[in-house]
Amino acid sequence: MQSSPFLRISDILRHGAVHHPGAPALVEDGRTWTYAELARETDAYAALLRDLDVRAGDRVMLVAENSVAQVALLFAAAVIDAWSVCVNARLSEGELATIAQHSGARRVLYLVHASPDAAGHAARAGATGCAARPGILAGPCNEACLPEPVDAGAAHVAALVYTTGTTGQPKGVMLSHASLLFVAATSSRLRGLTPDDRAYGGLPISHVYGLTSVLLGTLYAGACLLLAPRFDAARLLAAIRAGELTIVQGVPAMYARLLALAEGEGKGEARPVRSTLRFCYAGGSPLDPALKRAVEALFGLPLHNGYGLSETAPTVSQTRLDAPRADTSVGMPIPGVAVRIVGKQGLDVAPGEPGELWVRGPNLMRGYYRDAATTEAALRPGGWLATGDLARQGPDGALFLLGRTKELIIRSGFNVYPVEVETALNAHPNVVQSAVIGRPLPDGEEEVIAFVEARGVSGAVLADWLRPRLAPYKRPARIVFMDALPAAPSGKILKSRLPPG
Repeated sequence: MQSSPFLRISDILRHGAVHHPGAPALVEDGRTWTYAELARETDAYAALLRDLDVRAGDRVMLVAENSVAQVALLFAAAVIDAWSVCVNARLSEGELATIAQHSGARRVLYLVHASPDAAGHAARAGATGCAARPGILAGPCNEACLPEPVDAGAAHVAALVYTTGTTGQPKGVMLSHASLLFVAATSSRLRGLTPDDRAYGGLPISHVYGLTSVLLGTLYAGACLLLAPRFDAARLLAAIRAGELTIVQGVPAMYARLLALAEGEGKGEARPVRSTLRFCYAGGSPLDPALKRAVEALFGLPLHNGYGLSETAPTVSQTRLDAPRADTSVGMPIPGVAVRIVGKQGLDVAPGEPGELWVRGPNLMRGYYRDAATTEAALRPGGWLATGDLARQGPDGALFLLGRTKELIIRSGFNVYPVEVETALNAHPNVVQSAVIGRPLPDGEEEVIAFVEARGVSGAVLADWLRPRLAPYKRPARIVFMDALPAAPSGKILKSRLPPG
């Protein structure tokens, strides 16, 4: 198991500033920030937080899109033992209000220089400027905020991460410094990161994948992160072609957009891209085989796969760089993390059978903030987290995801796993991505509904495509075409926001 010698995530930056102060840490809009410069920025922002009456144990909410200021404020909150509540500025006004109220944030800060959306939220909230820090607007001090106890060790909460709520209301996941440092150290080691690497930073830092695996994992290795306020397929493809990157990490929807762009340039056929990339990783949602093969052909590299969730900071498993897989397994559990596949009676299923994935390790959350009942339901005796994800294990121990337990569709007495139907749909060359759900019928059964983002294909053609690939009970009763599937800022499809159909 990879352990970290640090007690706070800010120690990652301190270490870099001491041991390689002049090395590039972040790039934003063509400007490079060294580790020493980023450390100085962090100290200045820590002083700003104190001036704004943010105390140890307080929650400080950052409404932002990826930027150097956001990174420095995340580390600054750690320096003063505050909890960071990083929220993507692309969320709605109502969503921000819900998170601010639930977290009881002492201050809400709006980072407006890289985000017009943050500026809009700041204007509606009546936030005022900070003279010492242009581009940072602060909401009023919440005098009712009560600070949480401070743990002397790494068990202190570093970040309160709100889930994207794919099937329901978001929850505040309490992640300790220890859990974030464990994943940062492990990800850095398993991916063989070096100070010479240049990673893509387009995944939102407000999402746990962007926070831990991308930001903290990159800086843990002393490497450089090229920040982008939000994912832009054209800019990313241009950066790859220009040799600016050695590492790309993203969600499958991001790779689907890259592939669609490349195919559009090639009038239906994506030409291979020459680059300096060492590897590409996907995570955050299921990866279908057709997309994996197409992306591998585009970049001439294996597209590695992994699995995690907010409650595990996030990494649970990943495929190995030295052992790429042709299937869409999410790989082996990372060192130090144990897994079980559990049936309805709480007992382990037979090898190879599907069940709910349970996880145990130093990456687990401390619980859901202000929600003891939900915490108790998720954190089981023996230190296990019931993930709510359906999975099976292959003979070699590799994990295969089947979907969420709440998304399992019962049709004619048979189990229908949405990911299986989505995989069949996504294999069609004109389908960009799809989302499959179950809808209840008056007789107590469920029907399968597919929402599809596609180009130049009809429902009848897709129905013919699925006929030899899926059993009758798995085939969608309806196929609904959408210009774009609803998604979180990370690119993860939000099934809870699909239309009635």
